[in-house]
Amino acid sequence: MGLAITWLLVVMLVLGMAWQLGNSMVKATNMAHLRYESTLVADEVTEQIEARIDALSRLDSQVEDDENRDAIRATLKRNEALMAWFEGVVVANKEGQVIADWPNVAGREGLDTSQLEYFKMLRGAQRPYVSEPFVGRASGMPMVLISVPRIDERGEFKGFLGGIVSLDSGGLFDRLSRVRLGGEGYVGVATASGKILYHPNRDLIMTDVPDRDFNPWLNLALDGWEGESIGSLLNGQEGFQSYGQVWPANWVVGLYLPSDQALAPLNDFLQRLWWLGVALTLLMLPVLWLILRRMLSPLKHLAKQIGQVGRGERARVELGTRMQELQHVAGTFNRVEDERQVLMANLQEREAFLDSVLNATPQGMFVANFDGDITYMNPALLDMLDIQPNTPMETWLHKIHSDDRGGAKDMWQHSLKSGSDFVRQLRFMRNEKETLWLDIHARVVMLSQGGHSLGLVGVVKDITERREQEAIQRWEAEHDPLTGLLNRRGFERRLDDAFAEFQKTSTPSALLLFDLDHFKPINDEGGHALGDEMLRRIAQVVAWEVRRSDHVARQGGDEFGVLLPSCTLNQAQKIAESLCHSVGEISVVHEGKEYSVTLSIGVTTFHEDDGSTEDAVARADAGSYAAKDKGRNGVVVNLHDEKEADIVNLFE
Repeated sequence: MGLAITWLLVVMLVLGMAWQLGNSMVKATNMAHLRYESTLVADEVTEQIEARIDALSRLDSQVEDDENRDAIRATLKRNEALMAWFEGVVVANKEGQVIADWPNVAGREGLDTSQLEYFKMLRGAQRPYVSEPFVGRASGMPMVLISVPRIDERGEFKGFLGGIVSLDSGGLFDRLSRVRLGGEGYVGVATASGKILYHPNRDLIMTDVPDRDFNPWLNLALDGWEGESIGSLLNGQEGFQSYGQVWPANWVVGLYLPSDQALAPLNDFLQRLWWLGVALTLLMLPVLWLILRRMLSPLKHLAKQIGQVGRGERARVELGTRMQELQHVAGTFNRVEDERQVLMANLQEREAFLDSVLNATPQGMFVANFDGDITYMNPALLDMLDIQPNTPMETWLHKIHSDDRGGAKDMWQHSLKSGSDFVRQLRFMRNEKETLWLDIHARVVMLSQGGHSLGLVGVVKDITERREQEAIQRWEAEHDPLTGLLNRRGFERRLDDAFAEFQKTSTPSALLLFDLDHFKPINDEGGHALGDEMLRRIAQVVAWEVRRSDHVARQGGDEFGVLLPSCTLNQAQKIAESLCHSVGEISVVHEGKEYSVTLSIGVTTFHEDDGSTEDAVARADAGSYAAKDKGRNGVVVNLHDEKEADIVNLFE
């Protein structure tokens, strides 16, 4: 019965492994198929778009430069073969007014398109553009406008030539109807703005794609990502997905295959395999019973003799069976018993060694002799350091960080000579990309009898995560979480360092303090989220404008400071004026309203009469307020005295 159950467990294990392997193969196969199909579909739609753009470009070269409506309409009529691709063709001038169309549709000539998105894109980018989908007024069918800009000899925009394409009958999606994805798989096309252009369910065309939470992979594709994944389909099922990009039109092609459909053949196969395994188990049960009953009878004799050896009634195991396996077991048992008797003589020494090892931390252990050679490393330490047991000591010693190697070697030699504990933290280059921080503690092993030592036994701890956490905590203590700049505490520490350097070596340093003009309306009208976005953008611009050696801080709210070490006042003024100009170009938009801010900057330098950094901060702060009083958006230099200011102005 035990073997039958074991057999069933083996069958279940095999089925589980087959399921995992089959599932991986099905996934890989279907992903490869979807990737291939999505590439073909995207390439086909891209070719369709590019062919129409090329046709419009050729037609543009035939259209007259003047605005003679009859002449242009005649040219369009001569190219009536394009109607196989387009529902209509329109020509507009540089003001966006349609001056001619074919076929002529009442109300289309004279139409003003200057405020429409595709006209703005054509005029601004001056390259072919595919519009957002719209519903035709006459046909009621979904359509897009493929347009090419008209450029004169001087390279100036003079209008556009556009072709109206029906999404149903324009031939753009002919390839999609030939894609085979089983009974439930399908293909979809959407614009990057999230409007569905093609779907087997016609009711979904011209509707919006599901939100980001429903299918994050689709939203990634709308942002330009191409690839495969597993996610939710529109009907709520899990399915394989693959996305391709139609770059000329800024469209996304998606192929979807339900997981149940893809895994159905594998499930059927494993179910048949399961019933076959159960049937074989039932057939094998009586046969196994008879065979094992005969084969295992000598085991009773072996078990009886082993018990006698354990009780001391006999010294060895002797079996009369011809079964080689049992003879091998008996021989092994006898050999182990002989070795055990030998090892009993060395038990005291082994107990002392094992006591020291067991008292050490099990994360990583080593043993060294008094010559300084490490003679043993346990598997945990070998795995921690990613080295092999037979690796020469000189090889892995060179992986100790060069800055830590000399100090560790001196401390090791001292411990060997004095018998004191070796305690050290050092960096170890585990591989080219990973550096570990190790805490090493080694001590002398003494015998309980005789009083002499055997060597050193040490324990090694991996403290990399703790050191990294401490570094992160130190960074967070001195940085602003919103902008990533220094906070008040970090800025004050760097001010103190710069001031101390100035007192010792007279190294000049400049200090800029400012807050944001007109920032309050952004928070009041746009909310704190809009204000935070403005602060982040300003922080990026300020950090970009200053030197790499400078320190930028957000001291709270909309208050900022910049410390310029080893910087003259003239350089500081130029940097401050650059900051005013750059920050003035930043803006944010909320509900159609654009917001911007300016800077009122106070500039000063350390002076030999300053008692502390607070004196320089007070001067820079006063300069900032003076800039606000002068009308804001300016720089005011506030030095220690007026004479010094006159000298600065003289050199400028």
